[in-house]
Amino acid sequence: MKAPHVMACIDGSNYAETVSDAAIWASQRMEVPLSFVHVLDRNQAPSQFDPRGNIGLGSREHLLEELATLDEQRGKVAQEHGRLMLSAARERAEAAGITEVETRQRNGELVEALTEIEEEARLIVLGKRGESADASPEHMGSNLERVIRGLHRPILVVPESFTTPTRYLIAFDGGPTTRKMVELLSERPLLRDLECHLVLVGADTDEHREQLAWAEKQLTPTSSAVQSHIIAGEVEKVLCDYRQQHDIDLLVMGAYGHSRIRQFLVGSTTTAMIRRAQSPLLLLR
Repeated sequence: MKAPHVMACIDGSNYAETVSDAAIWASQRMEVPLSFVHVLDRNQAPSQFDPRGNIGLGSREHLLEELATLDEQRGKVAQEHGRLMLSAARERAEAAGITEVETRQRNGELVEALTEIEEEARLIVLGKRGESADASPEHMGSNLERVIRGLHRPILVVPESFTTPTRYLIAFDGGPTTRKMVELLSERPLLRDLECHLVLVGADTDEHREQLAWAEKQLTPTSSAVQSHIIAGEVEKVLCDYRQQHDIDLLVMGAYGHSRIRQFLVGSTTTAMIRRAQSPLLLLR
């Protein structure tokens, strides 16, 4: 099996360069190879025109031949476009000093294609919208939601712009998943030496203070500074307000489950957070 690497998924959207830059940053921070992946979605390439109808058999056969030729040409153009994008991403990474860069092009549906190779990835980087998604700044691509639900690796969701993070916010609830998340971040180099903010949304109780104290103790040795807060209120509003007030560069959350934070990630609030995101979101399990 290949050594774990950062896997960046790029397409023809405006997010290709942003995803590339975020993946380059992550690869350098984690000191692992970088892989760029472009998936040719078979559901987008073929013509959906149905030539059946009240026309002569000869005309229908001729039309079918023309459609088949057109689809073949479109497929070749899409494949070449993908190769050019991958080549540009490789050059961008090499210019940034990455020496181990791999590119690969796959055919099929995005989630299926990534599932086949996710074991090779330590981190998957995606833009919050793809080229087939609505152009609205607040639109979240349906492929992204399916990837988040279907894969089991850490996922970095990148908005339309990326700046190197200096401070990050952990949405912490004291449960097993977010405790595991804290342990993972304290052991791995991705966010090492950055300023850490721990926020527990809930009541100010002894139990919550003890949970935050544990998390702060875990993260202090590998962070430039750690701030911890217990804030009552609606999860989405608390996190969004805190992120804005403290100029947070990156939000870290658990991916799925039954706690308040993790329910928040599965339902409509997840979509709302990603839509509103002006900074990357790191989703961990």
